This record gives sequence, C-alpha cells and structure tokens, in this order.
Amino acid sequence: MISATRLEAAAAAVTVLSNRPEVTDWALRYFGPWWNATSVDAGGVCADAVVIAHIKPAGYEEITLLVHDGRPTKAVDYAKHPLLVACDGEDIIATSRDEGIAYRSTPSSSRLVLAGTDPQPVALAAARLAREAIRGQLLRDGWAVLHSSAVVRPADGATLLTFGDKGAGKTTTALLLASHGWQFLANDRVLVRPTCERDIEVVPWPSAAALGLGLLHALGWDVTAREHLRTGGTFHPTQHESVTEALLAGDHTPLWENKKRERKVQVFPDQFPDLFDVPLATGGRAAGLLYPQIDADAAPDIIDGTRTLGEADFMSGATEDRYPDIFGQAQGVDGGGRESARAEVAARLAQLPHRAVQLSHDIPASAALLDKVANTI
Repeated sequence: MISATRLEAAAAAVTVLSNRPEVTDWALRYFGPWWNATSVDAGGVCADAVVIAHIKPAGYEEITLLVHDGRPTKAVDYAKHPLLVACDGEDIIATSRDEGIAYRSTPSSSRLVLAGTDPQPVALAAARLAREAIRGQLLRDGWAVLHSSAVVRPADGATLLTFGDKGAGKTTTALLLASHGWQFLANDRVLVRPTCERDIEVVPWPSAAALGLGLLHALGWDVTAREHLRTGGTFHPTQHESVTEALLAGDHTPLWENKKRERKVQVFPDQFPDLFDVPLATGGRAAGLLYPQIDADAAPDIIDGTRTLGEADFMSGATEDRYPDIFGQAQGVDGGGRESARAEVAARLAQLPHRAVQLSHDIPASAALLDKVANTI
C-alpha cells in the first residue's frame, strides 16, 4: 500500500510517496511544525512535484547498474555521502553505495524517484530531496535564502533575523528570545521574498538544530534531554553516539571532532515545543537585524557595530556544499536565489533597524539584554 505526505510552504508544494509508511511518517513529523505537512490519499496526488521513495532493492540495483554501465559519471558529496552521478537521456541518475539508495530525477516534470534497501536512510534522503524541491520552486518564484536564525513576535509577525559567522551566537540568540515570548522560526537559514512595496516575507527552512552540550546545559535543558533518552526517546539520527553518551552521563563538556567541529545535540523541529516548551512560528515579516558576538567573561551589552548584510549572509550554489543541486530541482537558479532577488532583499533589509549585541555565558543576563533590544524594534 502506498502512503503519501504533502508539504506546503508559501506557494510551493511537494508530495512524498512511499511503499513504506516509515518514510512518509518521517516527512510528516520532520516538516509538520513548519511546512504544513499533512497525510493525503496517495491515489489523489496530482501532477505537481513528487518524490517517490520506495524500499525496492531491485530498483536500487537497476539504477546502480545503469550508472556503472560505462557512461560518463561524476563523483560528488551529497549530505556527507559520496554519490556517483550520470545521465540517462534527460534524466539524472545517481547511486550511493553508503546509503544503499539510487536516484532518478526528471527535472522537466519535477519527479524524483528513490529506490533503496533500508527504510531509515531512504526516509532521510526523501526528506532532504522534498525540502530541495520546495526550495527549487521558491527560488524560481523570486525567493532567496539567508544564512540566519530567526524569531517571530506572535502579536504582529515581526521577525528578527540574526546574522554572524560560525560560533557568533545565531542559535543562542534565537533560543533565548524564544524563551522570552518570541516564536522560533529558524536555526540556521530562512527563505525570504520581497513583497508589497517594502516588506520581506520570511518562511522557515526546516532542519534539525545543532545545540552544543554547554548551551543545552546553560539553558537548563540537559536534564529534560537526559530524561527523554532514559525513557526510550531519541534525537535526530545524525547525532553522534558520543553526544548521547555525554547526555546520559550528565557531562556537558564540549565534544570535538578533529579539534575543529563541535559535536552537538541534534534536535528535531517538533522537539522544541514538545520537550523544551519553545513555540514555533510558520512565517513572518522581517522587522530588524541582530549581530551578536559572544564573550564569555564580558557583561552582556549593546555595542557599537558597523556590521551590515554582506554576500556571505546569503546562501549560494558556491557555499551550499552539503546539498548541491545535483538533481536539477532549481532548474538553473542559484542555490541562494536569483541575483535580482538577493539584491532587492539586501536593499530592503538595509533600511531596517540593526543592533549589535555582546552576549556572555551568563544566560539570564544575556536573555534580559536581548529581550530589551527586541522590544525596541
């Protein structure tokens, strides 16, 4: 029996179909809080964008043999997995031995087929590609992608966008504001589009949020996370086993991979309201920009800052190293949006209030400062 989950964001939509309910249930859970995911009748799916993700070993072998039959191929990394890509007529075909998944994409009809051997990796892959299908539609419709966290004021939809380099405090800022009456919209990136004469519409980019063990402890969430694990709960499967072990042991010492990348707790979108009492928003209107920096020992304060929006604050095909558009879902539009869309977004954001803030490891004091700053915007 085929099951189906439909996702909708702004004017974009895609339907995930599968012969295993685990696959469509995953999309329903993962996107539900942010992209209006609903279970639908598979028999009534129209001819719009579809991701067909079946557990079908024979289909996996068939496409894999096609990729390896002597035609030109290209090796790429996609979602941290090596992928071998080729063409079969107008279709793009690919295979991932690591995941046991093969792909066939027909960009002209917005149809993407996955055939895999194991439900969990197929569910993750189908969700990634459904998200890319939505992004592709929105990019073609004049949207752009910002590298920003975001929160929304529920009273009026005013949205604060937080920018900064890795480690600047984008996630910390969003979560502290979400604990003081704002709604959490995005952890790391948002989709934006100029509307009317001056407004910028903002919708979320659903993804698991990465929270360092130290931040989780500082927020007072580590006890809840530990109890969740002890009672049989899980976090996102991309979470490293060492992080799970540290949570269970009550150890919030940061864990590092190759001394460069911190291993973090990977939180599902729906776990923010369910576990940590953080409300989620489904959209908003840009109202202000925050530029945080963290100094562990300094007192939280508003600081002088000349930082403005730059090219690095937009996602692009060049910077999108985890999810390059190898399946042609954006149909040639850059991964951060058309140049005209990015330019208009940048010009409108430049007219909004900008605030540079210094945060510290004193969570209550930092939260109080952010609440004060947010109320001036």
